[in-house]
Amino acid sequence: MSAPFQIACLGPRTPDLVTSAFGPFVVQACASLAELDACLHAQPRDAVLVDLSAVGGAERLVQWPGLARAVLESALVAVGPEPLPAECLRLLHAGVRDVLPAREAQPETLGRVLRLAIERQRLDDTARRAYSIDLATGLPNRQQLLEHMTHLLALREREPAAMALVVLQLDGFRGAEGTLGAESANVLRRKAAVRLRSSLRASDVVAALAPDMFAVLLAWLDSDDDATHVARKLLAAANQPLRVAGQDVPVGARLGVARYPADGKDAQTLLRHAVGQASAGAMGLLRGQATAANDEG
Repeated sequence: MSAPFQIACLGPRTPDLVTSAFGPFVVQACASLAELDACLHAQPRDAVLVDLSAVGGAERLVQWPGLARAVLESALVAVGPEPLPAECLRLLHAGVRDVLPAREAQPETLGRVLRLAIERQRLDDTARRAYSIDLATGLPNRQQLLEHMTHLLALREREPAAMALVVLQLDGFRGAEGTLGAESANVLRRKAAVRLRSSLRASDVVAALAPDMFAVLLAWLDSDDDATHVARKLLAAANQPLRVAGQDVPVGARLGVARYPADGKDAQTLLRHAVGQASAGAMGLLRGQATAANDEG
């Protein structure tokens, strides 16, 4: 018997998927987006099922800070009363795998939709491994970053030295896509990538993890304090508006830092730690420090 698919579910009712022919499934119920975020932080899930009525609608889900991590690690399926075409497309652009009308959300249909979403996620992950760059920005993608980190960590086992991974989740991108369109949003991403790259040393690596999430690998550090210093520089840069299509788009950032070896000794663990911090806004103190430092300059 194959290992069961792990499903996190947020909604008024937990579906009974025990008898689904598309399983086996193990479902964990969550009462809020905060609880769902904690669940995904504790353990990655194969899929996430979210009832839009339980979170305040499609726009609320799109604006949820934990969405970037959720769609990065899991196949996310949304269920809505009667989702409008515009809402469906907005959710799909944000990384949601499928949107199902509530009237069709019966156990057997849900089992089929979840299983197909999981398989599509796995096929896309396989396809991404064939490419080393994010096509929208020209930066290394998540898979390339993990491979580079794994190689570097192997060297660190023989020659110990400080290193860190910084993840920035940028606020304002999803709103800009809804207002200005997908192409302008891609221009925004490219400009953000250039700005981040210009704030770093040549030895540092910038990667694109999601449409509104970037990672910075600080391969060589003299001390752990250097990671905090670079984080402040990056936040100061990210908090400045970007001009796209003749408009100034306000951009903010939430940031997470994973230090080797204190926060993990393998690439996946370090990435999950930093992404989790960024999604939760755990480095909010640095935002204020970075803004103050920028004002002083």
